[in-house]
Amino acid sequence: MEDRNLQGVARAQASREGTPEAAAPSDADLILAVIRRDDRRAFGVLVERHQGPVRSVLRRLAKGDAALADDLAQETFVLAWRNLRAFRFEARFSTWLYRIAFNAWRSEARKKREVALEIDDDMPPLAPDAFEEMPDVAARVDLERAMAVLSDGERACLSACYYADLSHEEAAAALGLPLGTVKTHIMRAKAKLRARLAAKEKLP
Repeated sequence: MEDRNLQGVARAQASREGTPEAAAPSDADLILAVIRRDDRRAFGVLVERHQGPVRSVLRRLAKGDAALADDLAQETFVLAWRNLRAFRFEARFSTWLYRIAFNAWRSEARKKREVALEIDDDMPPLAPDAFEEMPDVAARVDLERAMAVLSDGERACLSACYYADLSHEEAAAALGLPLGTVKTHIMRAKAKLRARLAAKEKLP
């Protein structure tokens, strides 16, 4: 009965992913193969499917340190393999995976310093235009360098929403932060990037 219920939940998850039956297996199908048959090939497909975005996000969090990002990505997938039976199909697999990645980054960073993901109340209030969207910012600013001026929380939330393509709600779940905190970090990050862009455009 439990296996049948799990299959039903997985089928619903696959439906949300929008995977046609004739197409490649959905994340949910691959997860079931791992859980039921200890299918390492199925997990290998999951790794191939998600390792690029996970590494990209971790590089931003690691301030461009590719070697550290690769180590954290490897740790992420090792932990995902060990804990896959805990996945309950209540969120996208990618959201669950990014939570592991963010926790791995946070754990590594805390070995060197304290990581603050909460809002800094000493920050000055945002200007009204800081709430506006910045559709071309990725093309107009060197984000690899610009990310270094952001706080840990701002960098984590921006990475989650713009590089991992998570919604604010999914980012909040992945980071273990209140939704309002995620939105505030995103707005402050945009304001800082906007200021950097304005300063760069003024250069001769």
